[in-house]
Amino acid sequence: MHTLDPSVGGVAAAVLSLSRGMAGRGHKVEIVVLDEPTAPWLADIGLPIHALGAGLTSYRYSSKLLPWLKKRGGGFDRVIVNGIWQYLSFAAWRRYAKSPIPYFVFPHGMLDPWFKETFPLKHLKKWLYWPWADYRVLRDAASVIFTSEEEQLLARKSFWLYQAHEKVSPLGVEKPTPPSAEGRENFFQRFPPLKDKRFLLFLGRLHPKKGCDILIEALAHIADQSVSLVLAGPDQVGWQAELQQRVCDLDVQSRVVFAGMLEGEIKQVALAVADAFVLPSHQENFGMAVVEALAAGLPALISNRINIWREVDEDGAGYVESDDFSGTVRLLNRWIAAPQNVRDGMRTNARRCFEQRFEINKAVDSLLQVLNERQLSQ
Repeated sequence: MHTLDPSVGGVAAAVLSLSRGMAGRGHKVEIVVLDEPTAPWLADIGLPIHALGAGLTSYRYSSKLLPWLKKRGGGFDRVIVNGIWQYLSFAAWRRYAKSPIPYFVFPHGMLDPWFKETFPLKHLKKWLYWPWADYRVLRDAASVIFTSEEEQLLARKSFWLYQAHEKVSPLGVEKPTPPSAEGRENFFQRFPPLKDKRFLLFLGRLHPKKGCDILIEALAHIADQSVSLVLAGPDQVGWQAELQQRVCDLDVQSRVVFAGMLEGEIKQVALAVADAFVLPSHQENFGMAVVEALAAGLPALISNRINIWREVDEDGAGYVESDDFSGTVRLLNRWIAAPQNVRDGMRTNARRCFEQRFEINKAVDSLLQVLNERQLSQ
């Protein structure tokens, strides 16, 4: 995979959860990553990591990757490629396409037509190497693994010449450990304005794709002025200053907290004490943060552009609306207006949704079934 840096997105968390889950079943799992060996996020992973150094340009070309795969990559039973559109998937194809070792590809939403519609020039650039690179990567994979049926259906609309042996296998997370009383105290010492306040929690990168701007706008237009918003996540594209200015323009400074990236117990405390989780994203392949919220029993207020929205809706684990301003206002107002017994019921439904669909052992079971299908058919 490209990186295990958690600030880049949910793929790192997904890979680590599945890898640790498989290792817990007795499988030997190693991760090859284009990170610098000294990267701080590689410490204490608990799995064998081969950090080959950062790749060059946005394509992440690595002169070390293919030689490493040729020298060391023959001792594995299965190879999983995480992501496309970068050199790592093409290098894996060159090494394994005609090998007895099957390789599998998780696109992680990178075939979503939203990118084609939103970034047409980038899409044109991808077309230049689609026929001779990523088309072949997908065509020759033992399986292309989508994390939801929604992702699978959307992928078919992205490129002509698309050909893949498709499978669906969800991601998952471990059931969280309840935070300690000390952890809760530390949280409110760090964010004193939130003590005894009802707040909605956004957990993710501060990125235009996530709908942070319309979320702030919607907060300023809801009737209940006692509800606050916590935006917890890294400022990936330098957008926070603009968002903070908009908070000032709307005069909601006392109701919006920019918490930065939360990890470990302090993140679990945020999930435990929040009123609900909110994510009006314009595109979300799976939504690891959504699953983390469900695992903590936190109802999810999400847009219908998050690929697991149907599961949340069917299980009554939250509310779903469109990914625009009016939809986000409806999302917040529906939750605020909901009677206490309805909100309590959604918390129960959130935990049940997680346990039945997204608990890590279920995800591991599903993935192992996909990885072993080739062996069973031989």
